[in-house]
Amino acid sequence: MTEAEQNMPLLLTGARRWFEDALEASMRAAGEQPVSSAQAQVFACLDTDGTTVSELARRIGITRQSAHQAVHSLVAMGLLEQIPDPSSGRSRLIRMTAEGTRVHHRAQATLTVIEGVLAERIGRPSATALRAALTLPRGEPPVVRAP
Repeated sequence: MTEAEQNMPLLLTGARRWFEDALEASMRAAGEQPVSSAQAQVFACLDTDGTTVSELARRIGITRQSAHQAVHSLVAMGLLEQIPDPSSGRSRLIRMTAEGTRVHHRAQATLTVIEGVLAERIGRPSATALRAALTLPRGEPPVVRAP
């Protein structure tokens, strides 16, 4: 199957995988601990003051159990910590440690460089248009009937 024949979800998945592969390889080359795609998504979805595992799972679109596993592995790596949730006696908030913040900032800077590489390869106008298109509001997912 050629890329021209692929549907939009496959094309978007391939583009996402390109960014993830570039980020992982770049972070490894910089001597950082490797993190999985699911673990990286946890970082992307964290609030500054902390986020519950249930909320992380919802934002990422994975099960609570999967989010819990990703969080616990990042806690074991020293990148995240769990603290009591001041608004709930039963919940715990997940937030970055100082080391997690350092690694996250490095990853964000690396992604900026990777995005620049993409712009060089596909042209700055195309990269700018792609970013603009992906940030437009899409509304609720439609329910459609195929012809």
